[in-house]
Amino acid sequence: MADPAYCVSRYRAVRRPTREVRVGGVGVGGSNPIRLQSMTTSDTEDVAATLDQCVRLAEAGCEIIRITAPNKAAAAALREIHRRFRAAGFAQPLVADIHFLPVAAMEAVEHVEKVRVNPGNYADKKKFAVREYTDAQYREELERLHEAFTPLVLRAKALGRVLRIGTNHGSLSDRILNRFGDTPMGMVESALEFVRICQDHGFRDLVLSMKASNPKVMVEAYRLAARRMADEGMDYPLHLGVTEAGEGEDARIKSAIGIGSLLADGLGDTIRVSLTEDPWHEIPVCRELARRAETLWASSDSARAAGDARDAVDPYAFRRRHAAPAQLAPGCAIGPGQPPRVLVRATADLSRPADIAREVLDAHAGQREARVEGLVLDYRGPADVPGVLAMRDALRGVVQTLVLDGAGALAPLDPLLAGEGLPVLPVISAEGLTLEQARAWAASGKSWVLDAVPADIPRLAPALSSGAAGTCVVTATRAVPGLHALGAYRLLAEALRLAGVPAPIWIRCAPSHRIVPEPGFGGELLEASVQAGGLLVDGIGDLLSCDVPAAMSKRLTLAYDILQGARARQTKTEYVACPSCGRTLFDIQSTTLRIKARTGHLKGVTIAVMGCIVNGPGEMADADFGYVGGAPGKINLYVGKEPVRFNIPQEEAVERLVDLIKEHGKWVDDQRG
Repeated sequence: MADPAYCVSRYRAVRRPTREVRVGGVGVGGSNPIRLQSMTTSDTEDVAATLDQCVRLAEAGCEIIRITAPNKAAAAALREIHRRFRAAGFAQPLVADIHFLPVAAMEAVEHVEKVRVNPGNYADKKKFAVREYTDAQYREELERLHEAFTPLVLRAKALGRVLRIGTNHGSLSDRILNRFGDTPMGMVESALEFVRICQDHGFRDLVLSMKASNPKVMVEAYRLAARRMADEGMDYPLHLGVTEAGEGEDARIKSAIGIGSLLADGLGDTIRVSLTEDPWHEIPVCRELARRAETLWASSDSARAAGDARDAVDPYAFRRRHAAPAQLAPGCAIGPGQPPRVLVRATADLSRPADIAREVLDAHAGQREARVEGLVLDYRGPADVPGVLAMRDALRGVVQTLVLDGAGALAPLDPLLAGEGLPVLPVISAEGLTLEQARAWAASGKSWVLDAVPADIPRLAPALSSGAAGTCVVTATRAVPGLHALGAYRLLAEALRLAGVPAPIWIRCAPSHRIVPEPGFGGELLEASVQAGGLLVDGIGDLLSCDVPAAMSKRLTLAYDILQGARARQTKTEYVACPSCGRTLFDIQSTTLRIKARTGHLKGVTIAVMGCIVNGPGEMADADFGYVGGAPGKINLYVGKEPVRFNIPQEEAVERLVDLIKEHGKWVDDQRG
């Protein structure tokens, strides 16, 4: 049985208790609201430009503003930036972002309220000079680390500053990599080494972060950090973020999957959404994620949550839930080894079959991989039978199955289920369904969908586990009082496990599960990403649909993009793109767009676009190719973690990247219109 000690409950959102840390006048953790952060992208030594960005961020609602300090000169510039920012009437605390140079940290701590250090590169500069560490060598490394980090700890303590121990998946030290590997455990231990040094000196004004570009890794690392801190009696606040998320909807989806699912578990006290866009665009996304989490936290019954049973999901290591193999339709298999399938609801009703067919064809226009695999239709009774039959004729070879929502347990479906052609799956509500009726559906040998809540499963389990030839897919559109959407589906999966029913699960991002019902696709995108993405990173989900108020084409691409963001299914090029900062050595926003324009058709290829290599080549661990700033106006190209081309002029680098992709056999011509 999995141990959920990282949170109070996996079904209800109860905030993790932490100490309050005061960053200047802003409280983080404790009973404070979730604090919103961002980071300037200007050259820090350009005081006027950096001040202007700080002002714009403050006016946008940013509560904590981070500024890179890549060297001592940049750290010294923070003094004047801070002075002018306060003179302009702004009280938001400033944070120095430090990599590699303790001397820069020692300068920066004099001028700003908080200093972020990366434990992977603050005092570690070797490049695998020692591949195996004996216990004695490991202790020597920790002593060296203690000596290097202690001056900053003591100065921060004397000045009343805060330190963030910010681990990055891509920049773990030689010592950590050799003992723990490139793993969430390594990320957590890397941070805890620094935390223990702080505690040795009685310093506890700390915030921790465990960032990765892969939301699955990031979620596991934060959960493990919360668990390890609980084991060691620590209660430090957490700063949440998916690093190098990229730009546009893809970046918002990845961030919502990682940040939102952790907030639903009660983890997180301050958040930053890393977008390869102007930094003030990050704040509205942060605000919407925080608003939803705080709504959940305010409505949760902590006493009931404390008594919730555990589920079987291992929260620290991904393993996909086992579902019985099934063939919903030719070419539409689900279960082990199969990707989650995408279903999409028709907007028009069955009295207008031509409109539905046109909507499907329009949604497919220009798409190579994002296809409607199952079409969900609102079925109201026998009068809709002609419309269903018309759909079977019109969409044969276009979609693989029809799903009749609202068919009811006793609806006369025989004309639809008989004969050849497009398979039809009725959705049967468990509400009011008798065991005998469920047995009749199971005995029919036909595939069907049971719309249930967790409490329905024990009652209907004898029918669901009868071993009939047909497949029963289970979904949940009814909200369960007291549970968030993630919790309802997690509990549904656990109820199926306890009943011995390995039925596939259809994740439906339905209106009944929304936390903050309101118009606007941006909010709907975040809600669907939190719900579906949070389940997918737990290994739950065999089918997915997003019932949001938008055109079918938007709902279709949203479902596929969530699957891609959760690393559950790749149907287009994957990008790992940093958000830019004062260290960035080229215009990363325009460059990312140019790279996407040239490579966006390469299914199965992952490309990293990095302003510099400060977070380490490990941040590109999942990337096939990397485009990385090496010097002003010069680009280095990577294959995996290895640099293979150096100092390419920026104006040539995109085409040289394309050449490199071709050399490695990953290029196909763009067939998009």
